[in-house]
Amino acid sequence: MSEQEPRPEPEWQRKRRLAAIFGDALPEQTGDDTDRGEPGDARGGDSASDAWLRAQVPPHHG
Repeated sequence: MSEQEPRPEPEWQRKRRLAAIFGDALPEQTGDDTDRGEPGDARGGDSASDAWLRAQVPPHHG
């Protein structure tokens, strides 16, 4: 049998094909790599429950 091996798909074609099927699954920039602001700031930061949780951390874990 003389089966030809499939040629490897170029990276750009693979990415285009996957994007057409699945869409853009992840945004270019996520919330954890942006400036979230200061605690209590409207842009993010610590909420009251976050502050309470941090206050409950034992000293040897701080």
